[in-house]
Amino acid sequence: MNEQLTDEERELAGMVREFAETVVAPQSYEADRTHTLSMDVVAAMGDLGLFGLPFPEEYGGQGGDYMALGIAIEALGRVDQSIAITLEAGVSLGAMPVFRFGTEQQKQELLPDLLAGNALAGFGLTEPEAGSDAGATRTTARLDGGEWVIDGSKQFITNSGTPITRFVTVTAVTGSSEGRKEISTIIVPNGTPGFTVEAAYDKVGWNASDTHPLTFTGARVPESNLLGERGSGFRNFLSILDEGRIAIAALSTGAAEGCLEAAVDYAKSRTIFGSALSTRQNAQFTLARMRARVHTARLAWHHAARLRDAGRPFAEQAAIAKLVAGEAAMDNARDATQIFGGNGFMNEFPVARHYRDSKILEIGEGTTEVQLLVIARALGLAG
Repeated sequence: MNEQLTDEERELAGMVREFAETVVAPQSYEADRTHTLSMDVVAAMGDLGLFGLPFPEEYGGQGGDYMALGIAIEALGRVDQSIAITLEAGVSLGAMPVFRFGTEQQKQELLPDLLAGNALAGFGLTEPEAGSDAGATRTTARLDGGEWVIDGSKQFITNSGTPITRFVTVTAVTGSSEGRKEISTIIVPNGTPGFTVEAAYDKVGWNASDTHPLTFTGARVPESNLLGERGSGFRNFLSILDEGRIAIAALSTGAAEGCLEAAVDYAKSRTIFGSALSTRQNAQFTLARMRARVHTARLAWHHAARLRDAGRPFAEQAAIAKLVAGEAAMDNARDATQIFGGNGFMNEFPVARHYRDSKILEIGEGTTEVQLLVIARALGLAG
């Protein structure tokens, strides 16, 4: 762990790491095999206060910051990416929009259960025709008799169909101005007539993470369910994604470290041609590169988190962190699988699950190409 951590941050890291090893890791293989999110693990994370880490105590939070959240997510990502993304999405995409943009009434009503881990919420942004080009949103919401009437669909929405999912916040076109779409964000409670959580996806990885497509057919919610100012949805969700990229970078760093640790242990114990695999220079060089990736990824997300918590601009640094850490996770998963040989192709070994899980880290909450675009624009390059 980075020496720049405070004593309190080191204590948090140690606590979550122990929780990950003793509670999360033992159930990971079966949860992945059965595509099941353990609600017992979610409840235990709530009891530890993980869902409330970066929120003030007045709403039931722990009074921490984004650095603390990243530390917890990294420790979880080391052993189980599905559980780590459940926390990341529950905070960054579920509770954070309410905290950042909600009215005081919305905060008082919704945040306590979210921060305690008693409820989860999803963030409905991506659509079949609106991924990286989020401005291409086609879901609409029109006012009728004091209610928003919502029509459209969303896809790849995390935490949208669990037994404790309370609502999803969706982006929708609520009008137009000078030929440009007016995009707003609206809270839609689960169980709203006309709102359907479709069957869960059959995914390559993150199998224990809850992910569904959503359909809205004349779904009606009160006008007061608008989250933030009307027409501010596009700007607001971009800021949410900037923060979320720090958390995804932390998750990626944890995954990269988990692969490194597993590969080092395996190389030391695996005998090949009469000596430990770890004595072979090729294996040593591979493991050394894996270590360098973990170190670089951690420095990158720590820097972005410190900037964010200090109230300084951090969008470029968040993009750099997600780019570097996402690639580190994927590269380390590939190299660890190679070190393990045939065993690396067996799902009972964590590196196999990391190999399947890590690819989405280069896609979700902004693809690698989007991060490169953000960085290029920060360099003053037009396009």
